[in-house]
Amino acid sequence: MKQLISAFAVLLFTAHAFGQSEFKTYSNNLIYSVKTMKKLEHIVDSLNLKYKVCDYNKVFHSKYQTIGHFIELDTGDVKQAKKDMENNIPFDDFVRKYPNAGVRKNILVVKYQYKDHKKRDMAEFSEISLNGGYGIEITQENKDNAYSKPSKNTWKFEYNEKSKYSKESAIAFYFPDEFKSVSLDMKYNRQIGYSDCLIDTVATKYKEHLEQGWVELPKNWQDLSDKKKEKLLDEMRSTRVIGGCSMDSRPREHAMNIALLSAETTNWGVFLKSHLDIMNDRFERVSDGSYAFGQRKTYIKELEELDINVQDLLIGISLRVENPAENHYYGSIGRLGRAISESEHKEAFKKQILSMIEDQQLDDYNRVLAYYLFLNFNSYLDNEKEQKENTALLEKAVQTMPVYLSEKIKLKEG
Repeated sequence: MKQLISAFAVLLFTAHAFGQSEFKTYSNNLIYSVKTMKKLEHIVDSLNLKYKVCDYNKVFHSKYQTIGHFIELDTGDVKQAKKDMENNIPFDDFVRKYPNAGVRKNILVVKYQYKDHKKRDMAEFSEISLNGGYGIEITQENKDNAYSKPSKNTWKFEYNEKSKYSKESAIAFYFPDEFKSVSLDMKYNRQIGYSDCLIDTVATKYKEHLEQGWVELPKNWQDLSDKKKEKLLDEMRSTRVIGGCSMDSRPREHAMNIALLSAETTNWGVFLKSHLDIMNDRFERVSDGSYAFGQRKTYIKELEELDINVQDLLIGISLRVENPAENHYYGSIGRLGRAISESEHKEAFKKQILSMIEDQQLDDYNRVLAYYLFLNFNSYLDNEKEQKENTALLEKAVQTMPVYLSEKIKLKEG
């Protein structure tokens, strides 16, 4: 969960380069052949009736969020400070009692609940950074229903005892008000609903039980019978591929092979998830350096060649909500920004994203995400003049945001 939330801040500041395609391209300049694209177009055509009966009227709600204060303390009586927070000392009293504490007021904090790798229920309280980098996160097991408990005038803290490697310290959030969630406007509900309908949240890309390894795609795979293609696809969907390093291309090649076989066997749900994984670079790697990001393309053109609403799809997976459909697909803000910069319809994207930043009915968190989406989109444009013009538009949009957000945003030209 938290990787999805903070990735936009990291990707924005990485270097990017545009070289040759990492995958084979065909006569149509796409990574899928003319034959494969025709199969995909046929699938999309055959699914149009299904799309007309999708539940576009579902109301989605924003993530729970609030304006909080942050403190950090590693000098003085830290143990007593911990006890004071446990006893719910008022924030102003704490600041007066511990003048050496580092304090940052009025920050956006969003809360999440999820299961960790040990299948434990966790509650996470995360600061949303406004100028790159990671915000502070405080996570605890949800044994005492920490996620749902009233938060007004309360603390969430982490205490670290002194060790041979670090000083005794504490970090904490103080919440003057409750966390709140608001209903999204119907135009956003329809875009989220469209993305769910198009992606098919019932289908999954992988089988339930995975074995780590690699399944080779035969050179003559297109000549295989439909039954053998389906069997090969099933084997690939049962295989987990983990990248050994930044330059290990196997995870993306594995997804590409799944996408090819899914298209050939008319499995739209698996195809689209695989293609979106490639677009969003959603893969496991032992390590991943920023120098490797540039060569990993987004391949938005392949989707735009099909009869689908790519703008609604990408905005639908950019918005974050409290009540998503099971298996809802969340996109990476950094990668989606890059994809939009390569879109044939980038002007339409640009107009909507700016309107989202300016939308006072939209929750603050999604407005910040829209800000980062635009920032990433603009950073990948080649035209410096266009970048400067967009920065001026973004500056104007940012001024419509609540002051506690806009005063912290520092834009760079280009």
